[in-house]
Amino acid sequence: MTPALASRPGHLMAAEIREQPAIWRSLLAHADAAGIDAAAELIRSRRPRAVLFVARGTSDHAALYAKYLVEIRHGLPAGLVSPSTMTAYGARPDLRDVLMVGVSQSGGSPDLVRSLEVAREQGALTVAVTNDVSSPLARAAHAHVDVLAGPERSVAATKSYTAQLLALYLLLERVRDVDGREAAAPLPDLGDALLARTDEITALAQRYRFAQRMITTARGYSYPTAREAALKLMETSYVSAQAFSGADLLHGPLALVDPQVPVLAVVASGVGGAAMGDVLPRLAERSADVCCVGHPSAVTDAAVGFALPEGAPEELSPLLEILPFQLLALQVAVGRGGDPDAPRGLSKITETL
Repeated sequence: MTPALASRPGHLMAAEIREQPAIWRSLLAHADAAGIDAAAELIRSRRPRAVLFVARGTSDHAALYAKYLVEIRHGLPAGLVSPSTMTAYGARPDLRDVLMVGVSQSGGSPDLVRSLEVAREQGALTVAVTNDVSSPLARAAHAHVDVLAGPERSVAATKSYTAQLLALYLLLERVRDVDGREAAAPLPDLGDALLARTDEITALAQRYRFAQRMITTARGYSYPTAREAALKLMETSYVSAQAFSGADLLHGPLALVDPQVPVLAVVASGVGGAAMGDVLPRLAERSADVCCVGHPSAVTDAAVGFALPEGAPEELSPLLEILPFQLLALQVAVGRGGDPDAPRGLSKITETL
């Protein structure tokens, strides 16, 4: 990177966004080295009857994505743990026949480490999914999966998020005795093609440069995308962004929608996108400013949008969906005169118990 580029606000975040397709290629090529096969074999041998995920922040959205995979493709109940029940309140649930998966970029958050330690003491099989094989979370678990994203220097997580999504997908497919690499093989090229369209995102960023509030919404596998998009906008651009599932939005939160509150809707191909069919007309009734990210026909019907490339199955679409939102958060932040590499009061590891 030239000195001129290195001095630009958001240069770290921009560089790590661009790295993502290469990281996916690496993870697909080196899944064995990542520990995926070993972790999957251990899970299969224990035959858990339920799966719990423990995570914070961006990693919590990756865990939510994995929750959908477990419930839909494995037919098992899955849930997201509230770490404070075990760390602050001292709860000691019976976790026999349960798989608990800790998801964390750094693997250093004390509450996640303690949650996995308690789960192990209470009979659970534990797996850590991190970007650091030597992290405390990795050491606390029975098995570890390395997302192979490399050092992440930007405060706003980007490349580690999609690496977590892909690692969790490959792991959970392997537990089903399926090699998920074939289905995921088109992703890197699709990601490269998508990231080449930065001019489209720059135009969208100008549209939302002065927005004070935003709403993000989606259903199914895309719902974690909506939540992660809202978080990226909040932590980089200081926009008050709220994420709702499309189903929840049609209840009380619909009252928040008016022409002054942009709505960013993810409408990908598949069941989740089809389920958004009831949502978009209701938004139109309220004259909402809707930006649609998804399949071309949905984008055509929206005020503005960004069409996703075709070629990925619905369950892998979240890796592509989040890329334009990462770029949007970056561009809005810079357009407002901020530096997303140095957001106010934030750091890579949050110390909570």
